[in-house]
Amino acid sequence: MDIPSKYNALSVENKWYDYWMEHKYFHSTPDDREPYTIVIPPPNVTGILHMGHMLNNTIQDVLIRRARLLGKNACWVPGTDHASIATEAKVVAKLKAQGIDKNDLTREEFLEHAWEWTEEYGGVILEQLKKLGCSCDWDRTKFTMDDDMSEAVIKVFVDLYSKGLIYRGYRMVNWDPEAKTTLSDEEVIHVEKQGLLYYLEYKVEGSDEKLTIATTRPETIFGDTAICINPNDERFTHLKGKKAIVPICGRVIPIIEDEYVDVEFGTGCLKVTPAHDENDKVLGDKHQLEVIDIFNEDASLNSFGMHYEGQDRFVVRKAITKELEEAGILVKTENHINKVGTSERTKAVIEPRLSDQWFLKMEDLAKPAIDAVLKTGDVKLFPKKFENTYRHWMENIRDWNISRQLLWGQQIPAYFYGDGKEDFVVAETIEAALKLAQEKTNNSALKVEDLKQDTDALDTWFSSWLWPMSVFDGIRNPENEEIKYYYPTNDLVTGPDILFFWVARMIVAGYEYRDEKPFENVYLTGLVRDKQRRKMSKSLGNSPDALKLIEDYSADGVRVGLLLSSAAGNDLMFDEALCQQGKGLGNKIWSAFYLTNLWDVEDIEQPQSSKIALEWFESKFQKVLLEIEDHFSKYRLSDAIMAIYKLINDDFASWLLEIVKPAYQQPIDSKTYNAVMAIFEDILKVAHPFMPFITEEIWQTITERTPEEALIVSKWPEAKPINETLISEFEFASEVISGVRNIRKQKNIAFKDAIGFSVVNNENVNTTFDAVISKLGNLESFEYVTEAVEGALTYRVKSNEYFIPMEGSIDIEAEIEKLTEELKYTEGFLKSVQKKLSNERFVAGAPEQVVASEKKKEADALAKIETIKASLASLK
Repeated sequence: MDIPSKYNALSVENKWYDYWMEHKYFHSTPDDREPYTIVIPPPNVTGILHMGHMLNNTIQDVLIRRARLLGKNACWVPGTDHASIATEAKVVAKLKAQGIDKNDLTREEFLEHAWEWTEEYGGVILEQLKKLGCSCDWDRTKFTMDDDMSEAVIKVFVDLYSKGLIYRGYRMVNWDPEAKTTLSDEEVIHVEKQGLLYYLEYKVEGSDEKLTIATTRPETIFGDTAICINPNDERFTHLKGKKAIVPICGRVIPIIEDEYVDVEFGTGCLKVTPAHDENDKVLGDKHQLEVIDIFNEDASLNSFGMHYEGQDRFVVRKAITKELEEAGILVKTENHINKVGTSERTKAVIEPRLSDQWFLKMEDLAKPAIDAVLKTGDVKLFPKKFENTYRHWMENIRDWNISRQLLWGQQIPAYFYGDGKEDFVVAETIEAALKLAQEKTNNSALKVEDLKQDTDALDTWFSSWLWPMSVFDGIRNPENEEIKYYYPTNDLVTGPDILFFWVARMIVAGYEYRDEKPFENVYLTGLVRDKQRRKMSKSLGNSPDALKLIEDYSADGVRVGLLLSSAAGNDLMFDEALCQQGKGLGNKIWSAFYLTNLWDVEDIEQPQSSKIALEWFESKFQKVLLEIEDHFSKYRLSDAIMAIYKLINDDFASWLLEIVKPAYQQPIDSKTYNAVMAIFEDILKVAHPFMPFITEEIWQTITERTPEEALIVSKWPEAKPINETLISEFEFASEVISGVRNIRKQKNIAFKDAIGFSVVNNENVNTTFDAVISKLGNLESFEYVTEAVEGALTYRVKSNEYFIPMEGSIDIEAEIEKLTEELKYTEGFLKSVQKKLSNERFVAGAPEQVVASEKKKEADALAKIETIKASLASLK
């Protein structure tokens, strides 16, 4: 067999991926095997492969490939998410570059552009995943805006509305002025920012008195509709029933009393702006205050902002501060740290805004999902520490704002037939809506043209929360063969940052629509960070090009590199050196294979050293196999690949192959060779989930295989008995061999020169591995003695003493000269250390650890001098 000495990853990876695809190894259909199912966390259709995707999808591929080897019917469903906000923003930007304003387009025209963009760029990330080796069932690829997926979403909306769980309400919401849409509470990130507290004076109507109000947002004074004081605050008792005048706009507003006001904060007087603060809205409702919305949808001021109309809120803040200061209304400012809500998607500062929106009642829906994770354990989180986060979110859950002011997404199936807020019906189709509207109004003359569908789209998460069911058509056809076979799925691999956004909501949906968990285990990966612990991002420029990494280090190398330092739930400090380490493991496997390929095989007698080494390795392999399986059961994939790494690098390549390797230009016996190749095949099987390409290449090169015999569909190694005594005895023997090699190295004894060897066996070690010690130490004799051998080089392993006769082994004159020179140097070094220690000023003034370090140097030097003198004495 003629194989190259160096492994060429680029050609191999393309070849085998095409082969796997051609033979449909990734494709799954229901049969009588046990199913093993994973649904991919659908990446944004706008996305390209980054380090987080690399880690997440490598883990999924490891799990799915191992499931195949275990004989399960492995199904990994890929797909993408339509990502309403992100995709619409990209389409809008593209249109803008072409001189087209989104607002000039009809919904249908805009959606044409969105679909065009999606078809052009939408499949990029899935194609990139193939380069990583991901064995998804590509025939099952889904997109959250596919017709069948959208039908499922609309069906669920209608169902929840009919159950009274979805309602329309005029509520304070989180408004993203950049995306021009509402966001759910969970999509708002609260960031601590240094700001200012502005102290403004409001005149009390009909008097010369002034009230000082502290605010962080002076631009909102145009929306003030009251001043609130605490009824228990004696400073302001005289103001009860009076009115104040808002600066600049001159509006007269009531002074109201409420215990909500914190007497200690600011000045004890609170300006109330019901349209732009959630707490102010509560106060406004309670005291029946006027509500004045001063912002446009892009957070510029509207006509209520008077001469600031059309200007951005932050521009106005600077300008109005100057105006208030010049008018003597701004008394002072103070530094103030404030938690500012920002959009998770656009990073824009959120504007609280009153709006008619659609909400889903979550309290009762959440209960089965809380029990599944925290009580029954039907759904397990790995690592377990995330249960506390889950508990906090789920037990404090709020109604979910599911409507978005976007065009890209499933359009809300509500149809208005009149001008009133309640003049609407909810139905899956406009035809069904017409029928409902006719019944509701008792007006059979109503026509389709009279109905106007709500222009809002549904929150993207409202489609992806159905993902484990909708990918198998379990919402539209709940009794179909596939949903009953593949659901619930087995493992979900995702990041902790979407534990609530997605994971918790999928559990909620699973219990609502199938009365069953959507998955058994949730493996939460950490975030990928750089060596400075910074999160990787384009803006920081610290995220490497994923495809370039694959090109430089191979897909197998990158996969191993990522997993070597990726314990579940812990952030991964990414360093390209890890990928180099992964590539190095691939090279080690290839070199081992290349070595075995050089051997001539003959039917000759098997050496005892090979026989016992193979018995040892079989037990060692089985022990590591148990460790690997234990790691898999606990989702410790980093530990699993490390165990495989050591098995290949240390036990197989550094020990077994060295023991069985035939002498130069000598053949290997067929019995040993066949056993080594069977072991190699088992190693390839356990390494395959982590390193699919190189393992398949070697597997197919060892011997000609049919498609049914490919490594990807072979069988995981079977468990066999383990001989712990043999493993323990080999560990001892390996230390003996290392001792021989060290002496050879220190004394420049060439390996080709055989040496004598004696042992005082104080440990009563069995002679099991003597043949191995003899071969790897190139010993011409091996005898057991009862006392020390005079004039011999010696070392210990535990209490056993080993002796190598010097005569004939080393050049005695050269050794005496070398030791004499070493003694002279060490004595000089000792003298300099002792001189320093005899200096009283040094000992008294130097730090304690410095003095201790010098004393240790003295002790080490004295011990070394004693050893050198003893060695010299034995040579003379």
